[in-house]
Amino acid sequence: MHYLDHAATTAVLPEAAQTACRVMTEDFGNPSSVHRMGIAASGIVEQARKQVAAMLHAEPSEITFTSCGTEATAMAISGACRRKGRGKHIITTAIEHAATLNTVKRLEQEGFAVTYLQPDADGHISVDDLRAAVRPDTVLLTCMLANNEIGTVLPVKEFGKILKKKAPQALFHIDAVQGLARIPIKPKLWNADFISVSGHKIGAPKGIGALYIRKGVHIAPLMVGGGQERGMRPGTEAVPNIAAFGEACRIGMERMDGNYAKVEALCARLEQGIAERFPWAVYNGKHDIPHVVNLSFPGCKSEVLLRVLEMHEVYVSSGSACAKGKASHVLSAMRLDHARIDSALRISFAPANIPEDVDALLDALEEGTARLKREI
Repeated sequence: MHYLDHAATTAVLPEAAQTACRVMTEDFGNPSSVHRMGIAASGIVEQARKQVAAMLHAEPSEITFTSCGTEATAMAISGACRRKGRGKHIITTAIEHAATLNTVKRLEQEGFAVTYLQPDADGHISVDDLRAAVRPDTVLLTCMLANNEIGTVLPVKEFGKILKKKAPQALFHIDAVQGLARIPIKPKLWNADFISVSGHKIGAPKGIGALYIRKGVHIAPLMVGGGQERGMRPGTEAVPNIAAFGEACRIGMERMDGNYAKVEALCARLEQGIAERFPWAVYNGKHDIPHVVNLSFPGCKSEVLLRVLEMHEVYVSSGSACAKGKASHVLSAMRLDHARIDSALRISFAPANIPEDVDALLDALEEGTARLKREI
């Protein structure tokens, strides 16, 4: 099997799986219980909180565990916008993940004004466009760090400076789900008030995420209940997943530079193979991080090409997993034509990949594109 869809999800790291298994079967107390097993479980949660905080260059008290990146994003956006006495203008981009766009659209239906910054032909968002968009009544800027479909990186440092200068009371949320363990996270340098992350993108199980909330920022929770997570996220904590997320963050920090270099080499191998065997293929976006590469093979419908690749046990995607086969809103926002969007594939690497995975992809693509072109 040659799995190259890591922007969708990753395999759980063995160390993270072992940690989760131990907690499920041995240290399974409720963290809210006051007996010895409950206190031990609480200690496991707090240790993981420290590990996640270290990855985010934050303080443990600034980390709230959630069920996923989507929940963390919704918590930040909704909480920031529903503060009493604030403005009713939101700025985001047209290339955000559905977690952001759908939350913002719901607020738009409630009467908020939303500015959607548009990407250029390479998938980048202009700093000048943001500067022009900020208004006195801007309450929130929410954007991603790294795009999940084309791998472009947004200029969050510059965005944060502009926002805080022009609208000091506005809050800044960054969706760093695809940037975690790939790009050093620097909330203070970026003037970030919120950063949402997810565990299953870096080798933790599905069902765990976290939200960085800058010290001093206060928002209302999405739900109310038993007061867990300092009242921000009620419900008994998923201790096994939390512990595994902490372990994945620890490993991700230790191996970040080496992992990045490995993925960079895999991406270079792919680019060389594309240039030699598919000179007619077209890149979509600049993939500022090497982990995500988006390519179009004109004349070859992606949904058909995906099936051909699967026959060779090569797994990639045609876009965000959350889109479930729908046309990419990211590529549409870049104003690419229908034929190019309809023939796009997203290849996404992880450190677990090896050169043979790239070679298998290239071989399968050669057979698949030749077959499809013969059928035209």
